[in-house]
This record gives sequence, structure tokens and C-alpha cells, in this order.
Amino acid sequence: MDKALLELRDVSKRFVKPLDTAARIAKVFGAQRAAEVVHAVDHANLSIQSGEVVGLVGESGCGKSTLGRMTVGLHTLSSGTRWWQGEDMAQLSGGELRRKQLAMQMIFQDPYASLNPRMRIQDIVGEAPLAHGMVTRAEQKDYVANLLQKVGLDPALVHRFPHQFSGGQRARIGIARALAVRPELLVCDEAVAALDVSIQAQVLNLFIELRNELKLTYLFISHDLGVVRHISDRVVIMYLGRIVESSPTAELFVQANHPYTSALLASAPKLEVKKIDFVAVKGEIPSPLHPPSGCHFHPRCPHAMPRCSVEQPVLKEIAPQHFSACHLNDVA
Repeated sequence: MDKALLELRDVSKRFVKPLDTAARIAKVFGAQRAAEVVHAVDHANLSIQSGEVVGLVGESGCGKSTLGRMTVGLHTLSSGTRWWQGEDMAQLSGGELRRKQLAMQMIFQDPYASLNPRMRIQDIVGEAPLAHGMVTRAEQKDYVANLLQKVGLDPALVHRFPHQFSGGQRARIGIARALAVRPELLVCDEAVAALDVSIQAQVLNLFIELRNELKLTYLFISHDLGVVRHISDRVVIMYLGRIVESSPTAELFVQANHPYTSALLASAPKLEVKKIDFVAVKGEIPSPLHPPSGCHFHPRCPHAMPRCSVEQPVLKEIAPQHFSACHLNDVA
């Protein structure tokens, strides 16, 4: 396989809430107090090839968005390393690091919350390329107009504010802003989740067109298996901060290996003319404050063995390009 465009190696992210003054005083007098630590991402490995669309799937609270923000550098790494085209980004100098960072952009889940309500669209989309010297002030208006046209918006709207657009139009503005600095990798965090189904289809088709036209690479984060199946070349399944399965899209939907993946597929709605029993994933996702020992999924897994509660399974290749972290694969 060619050198990965982006690679996360054994990365973790922990959010620590330190003790407040009252808790520190109570601890001095013998109370059992400790800082709260959220284990958002736990020793995850992710590799994305140039031109690939990787779908990242999991329940709410599993760490998908945190991993996406770590990918583009919005969150620092508690441990592990981030590599771009074979270079460790932690070893890059300031100027070179900024240039590499420009090649990775993020599209956020809520397009309205991610747009400055006091700025006009020309400034929202054109601010970054102007600041980084990609265009001059005289070229900015035409540059932004061209980007808006590329994402399916009328260039005459550049002087409007975000509140004057619909949800689908604001999603397109977010895409235009990300494209403004000519990135190679786009991290799309639930980029179509807040849109109507018909608008979702339009925006998904836009992503596909832009991929072909601009030779983009995507990390597409979603909880919607139908969306991921439509757009992704490969699907990565995440559970409570860990990656539990990774497979080419077609193979995953036909022959899932991990019990959690199978449970997700079984709970997904299906358009079939027959009676269908809805099978939800049993139990609640545990708190990342106190994740279970061993395999994080074992309290909800119908196939759990004693080994699962004490030993963390390793992500192994069980078929060509198909990886899974489950002790069942070790059972003859």
C-alpha cells in the first residue's frame, strides 16, 4: 500500500477536570476526591490513503468527533503521534506546520453555530485565503464568488449574513469555507445530520462531485449507516474511544465481524415490504469516565467470555483489508 496521506498512531485523548477549591480542601481532611478524567479516545490507530473516503461510525458519545478534531489538529493529542505524508507533525517547525495544517480542514455538524453571525459571507469564506496570502484583497470577491458557484450557491449572495440562508445553504457555505484554502483532506463531522432528507442527498452528491473534481480525501463522520454506505470506500467502527473494526464498505455490510458492528447493522432501519422486528443494541453505552476493563463492549455483548472482561482485544487483520478487535477471532 502507498504511503498514507494521514495517519494517527496509537492516539489517545483525555479530558481532565481538576479538583475545585472545595474538593481540594476536603481531600486535605481525608475525603476521597480525585480529578475526573474522560477517556474520549483510547489508543486509536487510523490511516487514510490519498483519494479515499473513510466513513467513521459509532453511537453518540463514542469519540468520533473528538477523533476528527484530533485529525485536523483542533485537539491536541494526550498520547500518540499524527503523521502527514510520512512526516511526524510534532517534529515540524511553525511555518511548515501551518502549511501542512491548511491541507486539513473540517466541516462542522451545525453549520449555523460554526458561522460568525456578524460577518458577511464574503468575509467568512474569504478571510482565511486572504490571511494566508492565497489571494489579494482585490481578488477576494471573485475568488469567493467562484467558490460559492462551485458549491451550488448564487455568487450574488456574498454580502448576506448567515441568518439569511436556509440550513442547506449554510451547509454549502461551510463547505465553501473549508475549500477556500485548497485542502487535500476534509473531515466532515455529521455534515448532513441536521438537514432534511432531500437536502442531504443534494449535499452528499456535492461531496462526491467535489471529490472527483478536486481530488479530495474525506474522513466522513456519521451515525447514519445509509449515508456512510453511499459515500464511503472504507468504514471504520468506533466504540467508546476505540476502533473495533475496519473494512471495505461492501464487505462490512455483507459480512461484519465484530458483535458491535453486527448489532449496529441489525438496528438500522430497512426499506423492505415485510414485517421487520427492530433490534436495538442492548444496554447503554458506558460512561467514558469509568470505561469497562478488557473489551469495552463486553457488558453489552451477547458473546462475551470471561476473557473479554480482563483482556483488551487487539485489532487484527482477519481478511484482506478487514480488521477486527474481538476475542471470538481467536476461538478455533
